Amino acid sequence: MKNILTVLCIFTSLFTFSQTKSVKKIPVKKGAKTTISKGTAANKPNPDLVIINKDLPVLIPKKKGDQFGYVNQNGKFIIQPEYHIAVFFYEDCNLLNSPNEKVRKFGTKNYATVEKDMISYRIDQSGKRVYQFKDADFGKCKFEEYKQQLFQAYTLNGFYGIIEKSKFVNAADYRQFQIYPQYQYLYIMEGDDVGSPMIVASNNDKFGVIDVNNKIIIPFEYANIKRNFSWKLGKMFEVTKDGSNYYYVDSNNKTY
Repeated sequence: MKNILTVLCIFTSLFTFSQTKSVKKIPVKKGAKTTISKGTAANKPNPDLVIINKDLPVLIPKKKGDQFGYVNQNGKFIIQPEYHIAVFFYEDCNLLNSPNEKVRKFGTKNYATVEKDMISYRIDQSGKRVYQFKDADFGKCKFEEYKQQLFQAYTLNGFYGIIEKSKFVNAADYRQFQIYPQYQYLYIMEGDDVGSPMIVASNNDKFGVIDVNNKIIIPFEYANIKRNFSWKLGKMFEVTKDGSNYYYVDSNNKTY
């Protein structure tokens, strides 16, 4: 009888001990805290991607020496200059329509195209190279319906003006001109708003930007302003004062 009691006591102790160990192996509270912490860290915004002007990109290409990087709206380099080419963060329709479904996400506006050592990449906003271009991944772009321009440049007596194509009939009637010819050169920039385009103009051998009401947007103080997609992609103008070193200004003529 004594032996039986002794065995029962030992069995009870072992059972109790095993249950205690099992409970300790399930760190419920600790596990829950870890999961929340990771989720919060993953969604934490980058404090360097400041937004001062909501119409501008959060990252802007900028050249330093012979290389391009990206600055934020405060002018601070977020992606250090190391590229021969760097363009705005924008969609790449070839990748968006790629036959390779895995790379289509790299065609979204969350990524930018850069080039280094003759190799082209897509980078994210942290500067990480997430994709290297391959010809086999290129799809066929699906272009949007072309927006017919309302205005066009018109030359008279060697000077440039602006007309609204649908209304213009008689050049002898000055009232039919949107802007009467008075500039050395005019170029209507590609943009989404055809009713209010930005116009690169030249006056007294200097370049500036005007609107269709002949209001000066960018003063006539530049040696050149590139006629590219900078306004359409980034609401900015690529300018130079010495004819060599180009940089971006916004519609308030603020330099980046």
